[in-house]
Amino acid sequence: MRILLAIDSFKGCLTSTEANAAAREGVSRTLPDAEVISLPVSDGGEGWLEAFYAASGGAFVETTVCDPLMRPIQAKYLVQGNRVVIEIARASGLTLLQANERNPLLTSSYGTGQLIADAVYRGCRDILVGLGGSATSDAGCGMIRALHDAFGTALEPFADVRITLGTDVVNPLFGSEGAAYVFAPQKGATPAMVAELDSRARTFAEESARRMGYDCSNEPGAGAAGGLGYAFMQYLHAERRSGIDLLLDAVGFDALLADASLVITGEGRADRQTLMGKVPMGILRRAQRQHVPVILLAGQVEDKERLLSAGFTHVECIHPLGFPPSEALLPDVTRCHIANSVSAFFPFS
Repeated sequence: MRILLAIDSFKGCLTSTEANAAAREGVSRTLPDAEVISLPVSDGGEGWLEAFYAASGGAFVETTVCDPLMRPIQAKYLVQGNRVVIEIARASGLTLLQANERNPLLTSSYGTGQLIADAVYRGCRDILVGLGGSATSDAGCGMIRALHDAFGTALEPFADVRITLGTDVVNPLFGSEGAAYVFAPQKGATPAMVAELDSRARTFAEESARRMGYDCSNEPGAGAAGGLGYAFMQYLHAERRSGIDLLLDAVGFDALLADASLVITGEGRADRQTLMGKVPMGILRRAQRQHVPVILLAGQVEDKERLLSAGFTHVECIHPLGFPPSEALLPDVTRCHIANSVSAFFPFS
């Protein structure tokens, strides 16, 4: 019996690798002879670098960049032959800030520009960017400023650089479904801040369109990572692709499914947003093509019936009913509850 484990990170609690390890323990309790394959996964946010390193190796490069509040930090990216893999959260991520520091009116994507610049300085011409987990909502202004500081306003070195964006976000840059209104509140924005951020993004896009003669602000994914998606597409002619599909292609997921009996996936919170292209949904689509059942585990579950209707065989909250939320965020508790939940499914039929 082959079981594939492909659980996304439980943000702020467990990495994808740690969540998979807990699930493996649960399988081993009741099916010690099963073939278990663990696949670190990410749709472009936290864990993007580790997932690609696990899939196809490479070498990490570390450089000094600015964090979202322009403080110097060390951040790394992955070099795989002629390709570079960058996770924008390494320089511009929400996890780099304390809770009381979260203010997207003040945070900048400048450090992401520095990561890109470092890779281009080293001669890299094929860049795969994971867009997710950002602390910013500056429409990529900070990133563009960093690139201008490094290369001048013409950005001539990018004429032969191919940039692919890994994200499953399809929101436009501004408006009711844009970066500010949909994502900025979770980065610390008040309603007044959201309106100001949306206005800034709209103004930046209008000025850019007048100057450049085209406008990418309504392209799917322009609103990803606080509008970094827009800046990459508008200024660097980047192409957007599904983050989870890029990764699943890299690990040869379809071939692994051929002999699989079951897939176990998961994330910190499963709800209707899961159906909008997040990691578990990308995995479910692939598994459905080969008629392999998929179990979805999460630390919190809402819209369970919708998730089941989408095709998940089981949708389970790993924590017992009424479990204290403060304890549910403890890594050791989450590990234990993932293992317990998985072991309870077997023998699986």
